[in-house]
Amino acid sequence: MPTPCIITVAITGSLPTKKDNPAVPITVAEQVESTQEAFEAGATLAHCHVRNDDGTPTSDPERFGRLVEGLRKHCPGMIVQLSTGGRSGAGRERGGMLPLRPDMASLSTGSVNFPTRVYENAPDLVDWLADEMLAYDVKPEIEAFDLSMIFQAVKMAEAGRIRAPLHVQLVMGVKNAMPVDRPTFEFYVATLQRLAPDATWTGAGIGKDQITLNRWSLELGGHCRTGLEDNVRMDRETLAPSNAALVRRVVELCPEYGRRPATVAEARSLLSLPAAA
Repeated sequence: MPTPCIITVAITGSLPTKKDNPAVPITVAEQVESTQEAFEAGATLAHCHVRNDDGTPTSDPERFGRLVEGLRKHCPGMIVQLSTGGRSGAGRERGGMLPLRPDMASLSTGSVNFPTRVYENAPDLVDWLADEMLAYDVKPEIEAFDLSMIFQAVKMAEAGRIRAPLHVQLVMGVKNAMPVDRPTFEFYVATLQRLAPDATWTGAGIGKDQITLNRWSLELGGHCRTGLEDNVRMDRETLAPSNAALVRRVVELCPEYGRRPATVAEARSLLSLPAAA
C-alpha cells in the first residue's frame, strides 16, 4: 500500500512579490484563498508568513491572527505552521504570534549565511522561542540549513526544551548556505535517523531545485515542501499559476515512488499532533 507523504505548502514567504509572479498571495484574504486551493489539491500543512500593506514582511500578531482564523475556517483540520523567521522581525518580536497557539511554528537552531545577509539565530533567542513554543503547546519544525542545526535540535530535545518526536526540515539551495548535493542530503537523513530514530523530516529545495528535493524526499521516505515562497516557476519558461499548481505537481509525483498524499488525519498522526477539532 502506498506510504503517505505530508505535503507542506509555503504560501508566501518574505521575499517573492507580485512582480516576481502575480500569483504570490500578499493580503490575508489572498493567502486564505490560495491556501484553500492548495489544501483542496492535496496539501495538509501550511507554512505561513504575513506581509504589511506595502508587501514588506512583518511578524504582526494581529495579521497572523486573521490568517489563522481564516485558515481554520476554510481549510478544516489543515496543520497551520507560522514562521518565526528573521526577515520578518527582530529578536523576540519574531515569536510574538506564538500565543495564538498555531499547530506548529518554524525554529532554526543556529545561524547561517543567506544571499546578502546572515540569518542570525543567537542561542538565547533560539532558547526563548523554544520555551515559548513549549508554553503554548506549539510543535516546532526545525529548519536545518546545515548539519550543526540537527545536532543542536537533538540536544535541545534531550534537555527538554523541545518536545519529542522532532520534525526537521532539511533545506538546500539557499545561496551561500548548503547547496543541493545528493550525498550530503543522504548523510543528513542518515544522521537524523541515527540521532533521533523517531523523528520525521521534510526536504525543501529553493527555486529550480524544489522539484529535485521533492523527488529525493519521496524516494527516501520523507515528506515534501512546495509553494511560491521557495519557487515561483513551474520551469524556466513558465510561472507557477498558483500554490495549488505546485502542490498538484508533488501529488502527481507521489505514485512514481510508491507514495500518496497524506490525509489531514494521517498528517496529524505522523507529526504527533492532536486530531483536528
